[in-house]
Amino acid sequence: MERLREDGIVSAADGSVRGTQSFVHTLAECWSRPSLTALEVLWRWAFGAPALLLVWSIAKRILAENPLNMVALHAMTVTDPMRAAETLAEAAAVLVPPVSRVAVWLVPALLVTWVVWSSLGRTVVLRRVDSSLRAKPVTLMALQAIRMAGLAASFAVWFLWLQWAARVTVKDPLERGAEPNLVGYFAMAIVATLGLFTLWAVVSWVFSVAPLLAMLRGLGARASLTAAFRLGPLKGKLVEINLVMGIVKIALIVLAMVFSATPLPFESVATPEFLHMWWIGVGLLYFVASDFFHVARLVGYLHLYRAYEVPADR
Repeated sequence: MERLREDGIVSAADGSVRGTQSFVHTLAECWSRPSLTALEVLWRWAFGAPALLLVWSIAKRILAENPLNMVALHAMTVTDPMRAAETLAEAAAVLVPPVSRVAVWLVPALLVTWVVWSSLGRTVVLRRVDSSLRAKPVTLMALQAIRMAGLAASFAVWFLWLQWAARVTVKDPLERGAEPNLVGYFAMAIVATLGLFTLWAVVSWVFSVAPLLAMLRGLGARASLTAAFRLGPLKGKLVEINLVMGIVKIALIVLAMVFSATPLPFESVATPEFLHMWWIGVGLLYFVASDFFHVARLVGYLHLYRAYEVPADR
């Protein structure tokens, strides 16, 4: 059996080794090279921190100019969902107009900045992984814009599904004088969320491997996307890793929720300041772990490509 060794990671060229088997070695390699995660954290947070501060300052201004009924909001309970829905609807009626006016310019500005900045950051990280990769920042910007369009479309489908589910299970029964089916609504929302999340995990590998192919082969945006669909048996390995990363992301969210709830039994003795600091710490750990797995996925893609690349690419 022909085997190729790349940076200490062994993969079977005949496809007998599953993508997740080599990915375990990739995780160990990325753990032994913390500078990769540090670079990923640096470029992401260099954008995220100022963007979050900007959004926070604008949100504070909007809330100051459009005060809400805080008494009603604090009185909401899960035992009275209809009243809670009415309270949230009243708050949305107050906030949606000013938020929409700001979102018209803020969202495009943040998206364009993210496309440019993330492409530069991704270039730096990948060249740190393998210095032989070609820098293709403009191509990566085009690919990132395509990826963002696909992600926006998936969110639009998700939102339309939730609207349809709300109409079928809540609005239509209320108009007929019947009780709303809240259990059915939440069931449909959960199924739609998990289904679209899984679908995105299955198809989004293309948007992750295309920038890598552009830097490996010196391709443009269209050529790298076309090449991503022509990787033969390697595609199955990439989909497998992407699905695993989707499961890992869900697991990280669940762990973050569990750790966030850990101090709640001691809420009577824990100060609000401690709880806030605890939640901030859990959030930071979640983002660092997420960045680590982002790097591991790219490194795993690179190693698999090196093991399966055709002679013409060598």
